[in-house]
Amino acid sequence: MGDRDRSDLVRPSASPVPSALRAVARNLGWLLASRGVLAALSLIYLAIAARTLGIADFGRFALISGAAQAIATLVGFQTWQVIVRYGIDHDASGNGNALRRLVRACLGLDLFSAVAGFVIAVAIIALFGEPIGITPELAGETLAFVAVQLFTIRATPVGVLRLRDRFGLAALADSVTPTVRCAGAIIVAFVMPDITGFLIAWAAAELATALAYWIILARTGDLALFRRAQHHGSLRAEHPGLAGFMLSTNAGSTLGLSAKQLPLLLVGGFAGPAAAGAFRLAVQLANALAKLSQLLARAAFPEIVRLARNADPARLRRVLGQVLAVSTLAGIVILLVVTALGEEVLVLIGGEEYAPAYLWLVWLAAAGCVDLATVGFEPVLLAVHRAWTALAARTTAVAIQLVLSLALLPTIGALGVSIGVMVGSTVTALLLGIAILRFGKDMPAPPEAR
Repeated sequence: MGDRDRSDLVRPSASPVPSALRAVARNLGWLLASRGVLAALSLIYLAIAARTLGIADFGRFALISGAAQAIATLVGFQTWQVIVRYGIDHDASGNGNALRRLVRACLGLDLFSAVAGFVIAVAIIALFGEPIGITPELAGETLAFVAVQLFTIRATPVGVLRLRDRFGLAALADSVTPTVRCAGAIIVAFVMPDITGFLIAWAAAELATALAYWIILARTGDLALFRRAQHHGSLRAEHPGLAGFMLSTNAGSTLGLSAKQLPLLLVGGFAGPAAAGAFRLAVQLANALAKLSQLLARAAFPEIVRLARNADPARLRRVLGQVLAVSTLAGIVILLVVTALGEEVLVLIGGEEYAPAYLWLVWLAAAGCVDLATVGFEPVLLAVHRAWTALAARTTAVAIQLVLSLALLPTIGALGVSIGVMVGSTVTALLLGIAILRFGKDMPAPPEAR
């Protein structure tokens, strides 16, 4: 078949709305299938770390892991979105060689990002380590943890599995992280109950998860996508707008970092490790909402891309409306539960010294609910080549969030940062919603209405 080799491809899908919604629900079901047990495991290992280290050392540990995640996000290009966005087109056209070129390019970009990120990490720790609680004694462990975070390449295999609709296998690989962390935390609490011990446990979890992804690719035969293409082709010509899409998604993820990771670093820098520890525990609980939003977005993204590629705006609008309704209802229910039980959960996990973080948790949870309610907006803009519009919305929102956080931090501390996170999420939702409405007016009428 030459350049139209179908050996590595799956059949395209051009589903009507019920089928698209079933696909979203199926994808989300696989992503959520392991999350109940894994959520319980995450609370267990978090409680072990918080109680073993104490609030100050737990804060230092949180700042180190947060800084590592921030650096990884800063240099990451969200290559999984690139593979899904452009790979679906290759599935539809049967162009296996172009798909292999795309996957190999994404893997190369992930490796380049890892190297660049490690260089940035060395500079940041040398210049700003101590102000955020990374002492010279912890610098070596921090750099080693950052290296593991960066070089355990996962984005490309994640993209391949999502392109193939192998959400069950991806969920299985993701389940390795909390499982290994929980086991590691239990061992460390008895054998090496300090920051270094928990960093080792967390690093082992990252390595094991990455290994699981690559083993799954080998067992499914998807490693064939990493072979050199049989025929030469132009990556740029085969993927129009690729560079802009990569840059915009990278910038978007960096702004997401500013909205989600920088607050912890701000609290640690201004209020010290103890406040950072309490804030980190509140963030971890609120992050359950953020993870639900991410899971729903990841589940919906392939189907949204398919509907957008098939130029069916009426179906796309109906899918988006139904996702919005379900996610809004879920957000309201979750916020009510957090408001009622949040303080008890904080004390149960960390102890009485974490109780003051309750108000922070409520504001952070409210921000997570806003993100959850509007989770379908950004995937639509990305799917229809409006990535720069989404980026402009996030840039504006993050700027407002940071200005407000810095203004409130000196007077009301971590509460001000929590309020800033909530305001940032609200502004993002409003701006993305406006962009969706404007885009909807420009969408062509569905064929049956013409």
